[in-house]
Amino acid sequence: MYVPGHFKQDDVAVLHDTIRRIGVGTLVTLGSDGLEASHIPMLIDPAPGPYGTLRGHVARANPQWKRVDAKVPALVTFLGPNAYVTPNWFPSKRETGKVVPTWNYLAIHATGPVRFFEDREPLRDIVTSLTTTHEGRREMPWAVTDAPADYIDAMLKAIIGFELPIARLEGKWKLSQNKSEADVAGLRAGLAAEPGEDAASLVAAMSDL
Repeated sequence: MYVPGHFKQDDVAVLHDTIRRIGVGTLVTLGSDGLEASHIPMLIDPAPGPYGTLRGHVARANPQWKRVDAKVPALVTFLGPNAYVTPNWFPSKRETGKVVPTWNYLAIHATGPVRFFEDREPLRDIVTSLTTTHEGRREMPWAVTDAPADYIDAMLKAIIGFELPIARLEGKWKLSQNKSEADVAGLRAGLAAEPGEDAASLVAAMSDL
């Protein structure tokens, strides 16, 4: 990923927290049929350090896990909040006209060797952890044990687990850090007036810088 210095985010704790909030990553691998990608809910485990391990599962019917070249590192991408930025938000547009539209976003790339497995108990752990993560905030959270045990066993047979120890972790927080203070203030005001959670999340990310 091309990351100019002013957009670089390399705080591992911030990157892990953002991965948890995004939730879904894109697993890209090279295999016998070329590049393949799957969009998958994932867990991030801080161990082993310094970058941690991604875990998740794919459908057994998905041929990606059979065709992956284990000698080639896999790539997982996470795209966070993002929004179009109009030049009209920048005071410099009125002063010089020397501005163009852009797109601001948070993005994370994780690279490392991927291992697929069929072991039942690690698979159950992944499914249970994913469920706990995403049901935990609900008033009446659903649990894996709410379903009949034989049904869960059948569902586990239909998936393949994976883990990816992260060898390289890159973050790009493209939030117009290369603009003047006046233009950044204009951007904040413009995004704050936009509808949708992404715009609000980008304003919050700018405040955290």
